[in-house]
Order: sequence, then C-alpha cells, then structure tokens
Amino acid sequence: MKRLFDVAASGGALLVLAVPLLVLAGVARLTSKGPALYWSQRVGRGNALFAMPKFRTMRIDTPEVATHLLESPDRWLTPLGGLLRKTSLDELPQLWSVLVGDMSLVGPRPALFNQDDLVALRTAAGVETLRPGVTGWAQINGRDEIAITAKVALDAEYLRRQGFWFDLRILLATVLPVMTGMGVTR
Repeated sequence: MKRLFDVAASGGALLVLAVPLLVLAGVARLTSKGPALYWSQRVGRGNALFAMPKFRTMRIDTPEVATHLLESPDRWLTPLGGLLRKTSLDELPQLWSVLVGDMSLVGPRPALFNQDDLVALRTAAGVETLRPGVTGWAQINGRDEIAITAKVALDAEYLRRQGFWFDLRILLATVLPVMTGMGVTR
C-alpha cells in the first residue's frame, strides 16, 4: 500500500507541479552557472547508492560535504539558493526519486555517500532496511538542528512505528516547517 501511495502521490504532484518546476529550473539556470539540477550521491535502501536530484542551491565549485561542515556555507549559495533551501523547494525534484522507487515520501532522509558515521549508526539500528524519504520523523522533530545520534533514534522509532496513518501524520506535520523554514540551517 505504501508503494502504491508513493507512486500515485508523486506522479500526481509531478503533473500538477510541472510548470512551477520548469520555472524554478529556468530561474536557477539564469541566476547561476551550471545545471538547474544537482544529482547528489545518496545512501538508499540496503545502503546502496543512488543519484538523488535537487534544485542546485550551491555553486558548482562547492566541496561535496554536508552543508554544516562547510566553512561559511552562505558564501557557496547561488543567488536563488537561500530561498530554495529555506522553503524546501530545492527538494521537489525528489518526487522523481519517489516515482522511480529510490525513495518514499516518508522515511529517513538519505545520507550523503560520505556520511559514514550516520550510515553506520543507521545500519546498527536496522534503519538501512527502509527506503529513504523526502520527509521523515526526524525532519518534523528538529530537521538539521538535532545531533546524529538523536536523528538515528528517531529513524529507529519510525522503523518500529511505520504505517500508513503514521506516514500521513508525518506528511501533514511537514507542511508547517516547510512553510516557515523552521529548523533549517543552510
């Protein structure tokens, strides 16, 4: 049922958002060098790597590390990058990853390929069995503001509690942080 819901919701959202997505892609291309989309290598289900699309918010010469590890991350942002990140509009292309089965609407956020500490803790907790999500239990309980150990504890709680109604609760609770930018660090 979860996969069916993911396919229907992501496919429908991509159809409805097609024009706004094209506009955002065009503006991203016009305001900075490089492609509109950034394909990030992420850790998926079973710790397999997959390419996850996002609207590019960082300059093309940005080091490939988690944003919080950059010295002065704001200096790497594209002119549109701050707004896209604050509003989470940069995440919309991930609906494609949901449609093709690399991601789910709800699950633990996919780790970067080089976040070995996060991957190891998730594997120890059994979380790697889950398909990563566009949003998740950890995202609505702190997003970027919580420590990795707390994030993994929330991911493990999601593993235990997962189900259609819990996913729906998480999706609904995602709206407020996305609309307000609450809990987002650049």
